[in-house]
Amino acid sequence: MEHAGIWSVVPPLVAIVLALLTKEVIFSLLVGIMSGALIHSAIAGLGPLGIFTVTINMMITKLADGDNAAMVIFLALLGGLVAVVTRAGGSNAYGAWASKKIRSRESAGLLTALLGLIIFIDDYFNCLTVGTVMRPVTDRFRISREKLAYLIDATAAPVCIIAPISSWAASVISYYPDSSGMSGMQAFISAIPMNLYAILTIFMVLWIAIRKGSDFGPMAAAQKKTDESGSTVNPASFAANDELEKMNVSPNGKVFDLVIPTALLVILSVLAMLWFGGYWEEEGKTLFEAFGDTEAGPALALGGFGALVAAFFLFVCRRVISFKDFFAGVGIGVKSMVPAIIILTLAWTISGVCRDLLNTGTYVAALVETSSMPVALIPAIMFVAAAALSFATGTSWGTFGILIPITISICDIVAPHLSVISLSSVLAGSVFGDHCSPISDTTILSSTGARCNHIDHVATQIPYAITVAAICFIGYIISGFVAPGGFGITTAITLPVSLGLLIAALLILPKVLKNKVTS
Repeated sequence: MEHAGIWSVVPPLVAIVLALLTKEVIFSLLVGIMSGALIHSAIAGLGPLGIFTVTINMMITKLADGDNAAMVIFLALLGGLVAVVTRAGGSNAYGAWASKKIRSRESAGLLTALLGLIIFIDDYFNCLTVGTVMRPVTDRFRISREKLAYLIDATAAPVCIIAPISSWAASVISYYPDSSGMSGMQAFISAIPMNLYAILTIFMVLWIAIRKGSDFGPMAAAQKKTDESGSTVNPASFAANDELEKMNVSPNGKVFDLVIPTALLVILSVLAMLWFGGYWEEEGKTLFEAFGDTEAGPALALGGFGALVAAFFLFVCRRVISFKDFFAGVGIGVKSMVPAIIILTLAWTISGVCRDLLNTGTYVAALVETSSMPVALIPAIMFVAAAALSFATGTSWGTFGILIPITISICDIVAPHLSVISLSSVLAGSVFGDHCSPISDTTILSSTGARCNHIDHVATQIPYAITVAAICFIGYIISGFVAPGGFGITTAITLPVSLGLLIAALLILPKVLKNKVTS
């Protein structure tokens, strides 16, 4: 069927508004899904029961998807790995060691951000690994879970979208039209210097991490609450009173009880990605091509399983914990991931309703394609369009697939000199929308990795993301007008001006935005 017109944007809007108002993300997603099912049933003439059959069938379809099922398995395995490492005392030992080496809250925040920048191959892997490794350290220095979630989220997609060897680069290249004057890889690399949202977000993360008193808005309120309570765990969070928080911990744990399983998780996952990508099977296949052809979900699941098996021999054979305690820990860890799995399943479902049933993306893209816009404003307009579509659907990759071909086609006809800049703006807007959206899988996984209440993460992160996005919008307006001078001149003007505006905002906003601490 064709798109449902203005009705096609109702489900994501319902889910997002309800999530922000009620702070109950599962309820909000369910209502959003069922509103979309109702619209589809009415259009398709499925009758009163259509709303229920459409909802259940879409949910089953999304869970039956190989990559999604593999991600659920990976989350369960990772939860088990985190639990047994914690139970073996590895997290406590690492935290005690780090507290001797890391002398300040700023150093802990900087180390978290740097680790996020290093793990650039896949955003899912980034979100969960950084949270697992750094949470004991940031807890010790009383960095709020909301801020930890932001540090994780802001060094996931923004890093992946400017890393040529990453699953995101492969996605972008696959959507780039073959008829264009350059290859997808050339276009991706050319677009990096003008991907303002990624570059400015990374700068802001480092600034926020190392400067005292740099927080503002709800994030400052969350940090104040943590300082006053002396605890990083929010009582409203699903993680506050679960079994993982109360689990008995072995006093015999060593630092390597955390380092070895984590390192194996990284190494085995990367090797699995190369294996699934056919790196050793096809002669002459490059590393980048293998990452581009890989199946990230199954690879991560295989890496997680291998790390858990290694942890069993590491802990049980040394009698750090008993055989019984090991598998009890696995059970506790899997249960700790259930809220994240439920939210992810519902997010996949609402995304499927919007994309497959109501064609939300087609509707938004049609609005962009048929609008009469001044040529110089194309980058700024495409940034806004990509942000809106990504925010509403909770997916960057889906936005890439819809808007990249449209953008390149428009620029090839009316403004060839804006092709690379407009590509950059689409990538930047897509990441911004994904970064803010409560129904984005990377946002969900960031709150999961930090063990932070999901809506608290969204509410505290949005002002930071909007700050960067507003400056990006100004930057893309500037770039559209100076682009006739060449890409080099455009970058040389736009990037420093945008960076200067961001620094000014980061100096002013903490002084003028003082939010009350809310419960």
